[in-house]
Amino acid sequence: MAEAPLPRDNVGSLQRGLAVMEILAAHPGGLTLTEMADKAELTRAGARRFLLTLVAAEYAIQTGRRFSLSPRLLSVARTWLQGASLWSYAEPFMREVALRLNESSSAAVLSGEDVVYVARVPGRHILSVALHVGTRLPAWCTSMGRVLLSDLPAPQLRELLESAKIERNTPKSITDRTALAAEITKAAQAGFAIVDEELEIGLRSIAVPIRDRSRKIVAAINVSTQSSRFTTAEMKREILPHLLAAALKIEDFFIVQ
Repeated sequence: MAEAPLPRDNVGSLQRGLAVMEILAAHPGGLTLTEMADKAELTRAGARRFLLTLVAAEYAIQTGRRFSLSPRLLSVARTWLQGASLWSYAEPFMREVALRLNESSSAAVLSGEDVVYVARVPGRHILSVALHVGTRLPAWCTSMGRVLLSDLPAPQLRELLESAKIERNTPKSITDRTALAAEITKAAQAGFAIVDEELEIGLRSIAVPIRDRSRKIVAAINVSTQSSRFTTAEMKREILPHLLAAALKIEDFFIVQ
């Protein structure tokens, strides 16, 4: 492989490793170490390091002297494709909720101790928190986070709460880990979570889960509003039914997959 100068921020070894994966993809029957070194224009030692790294990461399989890609790469691609198409499918239902209530609606997935926003339909009322696709927020103090955490096995949830950086964002923030675990358990039992001014004063949100065919929670959708517009009781009465209906429609995506 010719060594062309790389821009400052490029990682040359990663680029060469991806090229090795592309070569393997073009040879489903597999390649020997010598064949890979020749096709990738690498030394045998360099080709060996890349191939064994892919095997260790379970992206490649070694059978005797031959190396080939593993199904894990297909799984990664499938996950990405499903995620992208899921939120394209979900957005009209979220928009319907947002328009009906004149409030913003968002969707998020769990990433470690955080939630990551994967879709958002802004409302007509401006919130002080700047939120957009890609925003990360602590799971423990958000309604979508508590819904997503509610599906974790108890030992995993306990470990996450013990390691999480929990700070008092507002006077209403629940920072006691036992109390947080109880709130998350309550969300699991109720099928929704409300967070009342724990992230920021004046901000309330309510979230419900999105489940796949196996009933595993894969995402959550919410409605965020100003505390002056809805009490928590009004959120349960006036917002929750629309969120639950939207979640059911979004879950139809998994039935047709």
